[in-house]
Amino acid sequence: MAAGDGLPRLEIPVTRTLIVASALASRDYQDVHHDPGLAREHGSRDIFMNILTSNGLVDRYVTGWAGPAAVVKAIRIRLGAPSHPGDTLVLTGTVTARSDADRTVDIAVEGTNGLGTHVAGTVTVQLPVKAG
Repeated sequence: MAAGDGLPRLEIPVTRTLIVASALASRDYQDVHHDPGLAREHGSRDIFMNILTSNGLVDRYVTGWAGPAAVVKAIRIRLGAPSHPGDTLVLTGTVTARSDADRTVDIAVEGTNGLGTHVAGTVTVQLPVKAG
């Protein structure tokens, strides 16, 4: 792999269950992640995904590509448009740098939905030592 190489696209359906379950799993009890009425009172059209879920999905995307022995060294993301039930989160990535000295790869990641960019940032992974 080299700078400029693309990662395969990953589409993740954003369901009400995904939003609520992942918010609860990450102990994020903010009403905007589980109560549609209160989310609307706060100005949202519906409940929306929390940042910990977005972070976890970015991690899943990169480690799914790099393999189970890869170690995530850093994730730097920013949120943009919210992800609501019924959206599809489309994750794409591009290798931006590679260091053979420490076996790390930097990947620019973007996750989009029907409203635009939901999450964008950079992930650094350390690749495993090849057997042999």
